[in-house]
Amino acid sequence: MLRRRQTRANTGLTFRTVDVAPSRPNWHPGQEPGLDPSKPNGGRPQTPNLHEECQITVVDFSEDNIDVHDFDNAGLIAFIAKPQESWIKCRWINVNGLSWDVIQALGQQKKLHRLAIEDLTNTDNRTKADWYTDHTYMVMTLQKLVHLHDDDDDDDDSDSEYEVDSLGGTWKSKRGRFSKAFHKMFSKSAPKNKYGDGQRRDSTAAGISHTNGFVTGHTDGVSTAPMKKLRTLQGYHGGVNQERVEYMEKQSPLTKRGWAVSAEQVSIFLTADNTVISFFQSSADDIELPILHRLATPDTILRRSCDASMMVQAVIDAIIDLAIPVTTAYQDVLGDLELDVLTEPSIKHTTALYVVTSEIAMMRNFINPIASLINALRDHKSAAIMTDVGGRGHTATTSSSGLKISPMAQTYLGDVEDHILLMTESLDQMRRSCDNMIDLIFNTISAYQNESMKQLTVVTIIFLPMSFLTGYFGMNFKDFWGIQHSDVFFWQIAIPVASVVILFLMRDMLKWWFIKVMQRRGISRSRKGRLNQEAKARRNQ
Repeated sequence: MLRRRQTRANTGLTFRTVDVAPSRPNWHPGQEPGLDPSKPNGGRPQTPNLHEECQITVVDFSEDNIDVHDFDNAGLIAFIAKPQESWIKCRWINVNGLSWDVIQALGQQKKLHRLAIEDLTNTDNRTKADWYTDHTYMVMTLQKLVHLHDDDDDDDDSDSEYEVDSLGGTWKSKRGRFSKAFHKMFSKSAPKNKYGDGQRRDSTAAGISHTNGFVTGHTDGVSTAPMKKLRTLQGYHGGVNQERVEYMEKQSPLTKRGWAVSAEQVSIFLTADNTVISFFQSSADDIELPILHRLATPDTILRRSCDASMMVQAVIDAIIDLAIPVTTAYQDVLGDLELDVLTEPSIKHTTALYVVTSEIAMMRNFINPIASLINALRDHKSAAIMTDVGGRGHTATTSSSGLKISPMAQTYLGDVEDHILLMTESLDQMRRSCDNMIDLIFNTISAYQNESMKQLTVVTIIFLPMSFLTGYFGMNFKDFWGIQHSDVFFWQIAIPVASVVILFLMRDMLKWWFIKVMQRRGISRSRKGRLNQEAKARRNQ
């Protein structure tokens, strides 16, 4: 059958399909959906193109004890092969990086669904929650504010310029002597440290550096491997046109301040055996450090509950908390742009406003669906799931009672939803402000042009009869009675003619001015009389 189809491939009845953007090289139309971890290469002809040395943390805890392990890829595979100890009430596996050997081992050990594993390997998914028989799969986008360079390099800022590419990498372009002088004279340099050096603190235990409340690095520091995997907001969802992405990033007001918005996909598995598995591309330490601090304290709700759904709530809450400084940064940028637009509107401001509007819209599209995901978690009941029996199309009803979202987790997820709604409203307000500022720029420029045209029109009307009479008196007539007199004769004719022409051509303008003056005078009289009556009434009281 297959051999026969191959002989009919070049009959000329079909055209060859062209893949314009091969973003998924191992994907082919019509293939089996999903990746089966029990089969070599996930059931595909080729191994999924995912391999890197991951930073993996396994946290086992109960109310009385906690045990934290750090593993590489091989260490995790060997660890999960051992039976879980009886004292462990909840387990959290936090993976920083995506590697097929780790995904395959966890998928086999926890019997993760093949569709969820395929979504995990594809880093361009929508925010959603998929429910399966004994586990659920959640995917969302993490956004955080990062510095493009270390603050210790402030001495070189006047001699170099930091730029960001579509992958988030930074470089310095050295300036010449003339270029440096020109840059100092005509460019607005971003403030080195707006809040002073006194508010900087370093968490050396996990290698996370915070400046002004914004994350500046990961476990390996600013300029090492995790920073190279940084994907900016424009690069994460900007399409395949790299030139457009790079231009948008360079024109972004955040980039000119030395900031960037990092975006990456986060996948979370919640299993029926009270286990949470989270996959990050590069920002696992930013989530892991505060949660480990909470677990290390015995009297925290997260530690005492020993609830996997509360662990999921803690991870989602930390992801939303990382996005809050991004909103604050955009508010700061828009505040400066609004001052520039109100004091000195220029058409150049529209470019920055357009870039900010696009970034705010993308950020909202990433943040707002998380509220729907939280509602799906809060509304989840022990609903029945239809499963295929024997592969013959017959279905059976199985209960998902093994996977539950605790009432406590549902309560605290409501607090996370409130944060998301507040951020969404703030982003909507900022986007409307950007649109209003763009309209204000064009309206102001149009008003200036109209005022200039109005002044030119008034001047033209005033001098039009005089120009006519000047040309008339300047003609070469043989016998001209008017030139026998002095220049006073010219003004005796020009002034009455100019007055009549001005009154005739500016009659509508003068009428509108007269009506406006009379209306304002009437309003002033009415207001003055009302105020006098109110003052007299108060004196009588």
